Amino acid sequence: MSKANSKEKKSVSGKAFDWELLKRIFTYTKPYRPKFYRAVFVTICLTALAISRPLIIRYTADHAIKFNDLDLLTKCAFALLTVIIVEAALQYSNIYLTYFLGQQIIKDMRNQLYKHVIRLRTQYFDKTPVGMVVTRTVSDIESLSSVFSEGFIVILGDLFTILVFMIIMLLVNWKLALVSMSTIPVLMIATNIFKNGIKKTFQDVRNQVAKLNTFVQEHITGMKIVQVFNREEQEYKKFESINKAHRDANIRSIFYYSVFFPVVEMLTSISLALLVFVGGMKVMQQSIDLGNLLFFTMLINMLFRPIRFLADRLNTLQMGMVAAERVFKVLDTQEQISNTAQIKGHVFKGHIVFKNVWFAYNDAEIDARNWILKGISFEIQAGEKLAIVGSTGSGKSTIINLLGRYYEFQKGEILIDGIDIRSFDIDELRSSIGMVLQDVFLFSDTIYNNITLFDDSITLSKVQAAARVIHADRFIHALEGQYDYNVKERGVTLSVGQRQLIAFIRAYVHKPSIFILDEATSSIDTESEFLIQQATEIVSKGRTSIIIAHRLATIRNAEKVMVLEHGTIVEFGHPDDLLEIEDGKYKKLFSLQYADN
Repeated sequence: MSKANSKEKKSVSGKAFDWELLKRIFTYTKPYRPKFYRAVFVTICLTALAISRPLIIRYTADHAIKFNDLDLLTKCAFALLTVIIVEAALQYSNIYLTYFLGQQIIKDMRNQLYKHVIRLRTQYFDKTPVGMVVTRTVSDIESLSSVFSEGFIVILGDLFTILVFMIIMLLVNWKLALVSMSTIPVLMIATNIFKNGIKKTFQDVRNQVAKLNTFVQEHITGMKIVQVFNREEQEYKKFESINKAHRDANIRSIFYYSVFFPVVEMLTSISLALLVFVGGMKVMQQSIDLGNLLFFTMLINMLFRPIRFLADRLNTLQMGMVAAERVFKVLDTQEQISNTAQIKGHVFKGHIVFKNVWFAYNDAEIDARNWILKGISFEIQAGEKLAIVGSTGSGKSTIINLLGRYYEFQKGEILIDGIDIRSFDIDELRSSIGMVLQDVFLFSDTIYNNITLFDDSITLSKVQAAARVIHADRFIHALEGQYDYNVKERGVTLSVGQRQLIAFIRAYVHKPSIFILDEATSSIDTESEFLIQQATEIVSKGRTSIIIAHRLATIRNAEKVMVLEHGTIVEFGHPDDLLEIEDGKYKKLFSLQYADN
């Protein structure tokens, strides 16, 4: 483990009982305060009822049994039965209320967290592992439910029970109370050792689970590479080693439980034996009644039970607090795109202007080497088609990312229809831009839902009409279920060309004012390439279009071509004009691709 991780863990553990953190968690109970107070009230009632049982038995022994009063014995038995029934009902209510609170609160928190995450800028996801975001949204928030269901309220109830029981025992007979509680100091020391030990092992278990999940996820995703390079046996040995470490971490946690609980039982038995010996002598000496001895005998088990579980519940609460801190760290991340929304309802025409735009991915460490775009300036009239060409890393994709405000540029201006893009409502701006990216992402859902993205205004008939226009209806009709066909995770059941055609339909039915294509036809067959070129012409017709061209055949109808190199524009103009430039970059690219012709 790295020093950085070590420090982070220490920091998190140190804040596990931060009252400010606990206070923040409890702000989520506000909509459910009546149920929260009811849960606390029921917990107090359960303590009162718990103490009433040994008191009834004490009264029964000293009055009904001692004087052979059958009528009183019957009444005492009925009272005890009534208390047990009421206690069972209250326990049901207590469990239901605490778990209800936990589930409602994690639902609200998960909604809030996901809403926050989907508004974070793309730059956040560039530097944050996907697994971490998933863990925060799913596992860590799930751990928070234990703060209510098994943590705070239950611990308060246990502490209240211990305090009440001790006070009553001292009031009834302080000598027998001291005998009964003689092993409690040893129990508290054992509880503290258990709490600290189990906390470390739980952290180790969580770390090993994370390693196991990461390894399995990564290697299942990359299974084709494992098999292609015949690495099955080597990867299995790695898995075996990680799985062994996971087992060892769990065994260490089991060790603490297997030692702690027998120690608690032994201390409880010692207290009980001392009480029976001392109390029995006093009963024989007639200095106390038999009822008092029975009362203390029952109370010892009832007193030691919450003490025994207190360490485990404190640890559960602590783990919930650690999870809460991680979740709040994401919620406190201020990396959203600013949405001032000064202009709403704008009808986009598609006139685009970049004025001396500079951009670097890392705002904090900008120097001459970090600039991805350096003083980019160009103009596209509404309805024009611009092709962008250049080598890998020249800044082609960055331009389209800035236009949709997926990243924020540091210097310059980007205008659409003469208005700074930062003045538009971000949802309206992005709705006006249709994109077909090089790596088409499809959800594990039907073709219809992947096209409409659950927009109810786009009917099946509109999707079918768009598919006919794009010439994708033939392959869709050949699939089982047609538009209801489930493409599985990331569209794995479809070819690269088919996925791109679905993306074209998606862009077409949403009727964008600006069309962007990150074109990639190098890995598809000739027929699919022809269909994609047709689809490009259809979708871009009458729209301002920006096409990142990897193969120059797709941009023969472009009015303008921009050649990028190292974040600067080296050539800009009509493709025919650029071919006339001696030793020009575009001419060299053209010659390389069409050398055989």
